[in-house]
Amino acid sequence: MNPVKHVAIIMDGNGRWGIKNKQSRNAGHQEGLNTVDLIINQCIHHKIEFLTLYAFSSDNWKRPKNEIAFLFKLLENFLKKKINKIVEKDINLKFIGELNDLPQKLQKLIKIAEKKTINKKLLQINIALNYGSKIELINTIKKIKQKKIKINQKNIDKNLYTKNQPDPDILIRTGNTHRLSNFLLWQLSYTEIFFEKKLWPDFKSKDFNKILNKFRNIKRNFGSI
Repeated sequence: MNPVKHVAIIMDGNGRWGIKNKQSRNAGHQEGLNTVDLIINQCIHHKIEFLTLYAFSSDNWKRPKNEIAFLFKLLENFLKKKINKIVEKDINLKFIGELNDLPQKLQKLIKIAEKKTINKKLLQINIALNYGSKIELINTIKKIKQKKIKINQKNIDKNLYTKNQPDPDILIRTGNTHRLSNFLLWQLSYTEIFFEKKLWPDFKSKDFNKILNKFRNIKRNFGSI
């Protein structure tokens, strides 16, 4: 049975869920936080060491300004209210992406959250915020050139936002959309991908467990027979 160390998730469908159920995209984003809690608890239960969540793409700035502001406020409130519980659960929070472009208040809360959880070991959660994989790869090559070391696979791995982490074993994308949307393109080269029809707020523990069970029984060849 295949071990699961790292799960990555594109949490798609919050806005559509909100329109369908509450006539508001923002209500869907709010509801999606409940699913985040469920999946964090499932990762702890299954002893999964890394969870990477795609929270805000570098392309999401094209969305309406009021929706962007709501998303950032939602994250601010999450960090204020939940940080002590996160610390108690022994969770390490890491934010990946172009964080300098985010609102100053949010940047400050991110730094506080990362500092408070830096030594936590049970589960590392990477929150991809203002993240784009192509930008990550460009920045990685720049770092390598600045260090005057060889451009090769090993050095790229060591200079990514996800350095010192295993690549995801599983990628889940909810919302019945079948694309990667500029997410972890380098890291997903041998990841097993599961596209789910359910919108993110409708994705439950049983759906997550079903994917884990499928993954554990896949024959993974990595190029061999």
